[in-house]
Amino acid sequence: MKKYLFALLLLFSTAIFPVNSQSLYFPPLTGTNWDTVSFSAQGWNSIARDTLYQFLEQKHTKAFLILKDGKIIMEKYFGAFERDSIWYWASAAKTLTAFLVGKAQEDGYLSISDTTSKYLGAHWTAAPLLKENKITIRHQLTMTTGLDDGVQDDHCTLDTCLQYLADAGSRWAYHNAAYTLLSNVLEVATNKTLNLYTLQNLNVKTGMSGLWFKVNYDQTFYSTARTMARFGLLILNKGVWNTDTLLHDQNYFQQMTQTSQNINNSYGYLWWLNGKGSYMLPQSQFEFFTDLIPPAPDDLIAALGKNDQKLYVVPSQKLVVVRMGDASGSSLYALSSFDSELWTRLNAVMNTSTVEENQISKIAVFPNPSSDYIEIKDIDFRVRSFAIMDITGRVLRNDLCNQSKIAVNELDNGIYVVLLYNKEGEKIYTAKCTVLRK
Repeated sequence: MKKYLFALLLLFSTAIFPVNSQSLYFPPLTGTNWDTVSFSAQGWNSIARDTLYQFLEQKHTKAFLILKDGKIIMEKYFGAFERDSIWYWASAAKTLTAFLVGKAQEDGYLSISDTTSKYLGAHWTAAPLLKENKITIRHQLTMTTGLDDGVQDDHCTLDTCLQYLADAGSRWAYHNAAYTLLSNVLEVATNKTLNLYTLQNLNVKTGMSGLWFKVNYDQTFYSTARTMARFGLLILNKGVWNTDTLLHDQNYFQQMTQTSQNINNSYGYLWWLNGKGSYMLPQSQFEFFTDLIPPAPDDLIAALGKNDQKLYVVPSQKLVVVRMGDASGSSLYALSSFDSELWTRLNAVMNTSTVEENQISKIAVFPNPSSDYIEIKDIDFRVRSFAIMDITGRVLRNDLCNQSKIAVNELDNGIYVVLLYNKEGEKIYTAKCTVLRK
């Protein structure tokens, strides 16, 4: 009994007194005034900052913004893009939907354990009815509906495009169409448009602006960079804006920002999670045995969108980082080599290192990213051969480990996996490498 009383008390106190609430600054709901924090007083590196800005400009960035304790410490716009310019979030807006679903559950409009068919009706997919009725809202939030992401257009929300592949909960796959239909669920459950529900529960409460627009099949959110930063600040403070609690259900908030299923450790409720030791990528069933963004803090959570729309939230450092713009390179995935490149440079700006002695693996691949070759450091005597695979699991190289350097200059830009095998052919180490050429 005492155990349950303590848990209830802890939940109650956490909901009322969120972590960091008294030490965070919240900008006014209207106007352009936003407190800043001195870059030099923070002890950050101004030379590394200038190098970072050059890198961002080279990578087609339009807006870049960092909040420290809620205050602006870096804010930079490139080209014709300005503070009030509007840009799309792409898949980074999935995190807005996750928050709104939690709010709708708290308001009694739905339960995430409800079947999706309760709101969309029978035959919203082409799956057998028995299989369709196993899909719940939670499966949509966790990308585990079992619907086939390998169809010709994985954005298509027509029933004919939603094909059964596996039982709900048994397979993780980044399926845009299954996610997009959460907006339909919200509108049916609340009897409000997605824009109205967002306005009432986010915009007017936090000073956010922005609107959802239907682009082909997708619901796409457009806003300023500062609006994205405001949402990040709300998440940093666990769903509380200043003294106004927008989401009381801290159980849902914790589920949203922690591993949500046992297949992809780095995925919550539509949020990407760092520091989990392994992850999966969209359009791939391969598991990478490394952190999502190795140079970034372990507790980072991320809203990631196509063409490198980024919102990073780092509770341990009270940071919110926003990047908007065009694609930084050839990758169209929400997660790209840009994430690690950016955080390597951010660590130089902040004069910090996120790598501790006990985090260093038994092997290291360097330089990483690389344009010509990679070298595998600290190989133990058991390693006999290696293979290089792309994110689809296709083996591109397979050689004996009788050389210290491995050429990668014939590989396309992208993320690859290096697999090391012992003489029995057993996989003993895995590392990720990024190939990046200008």
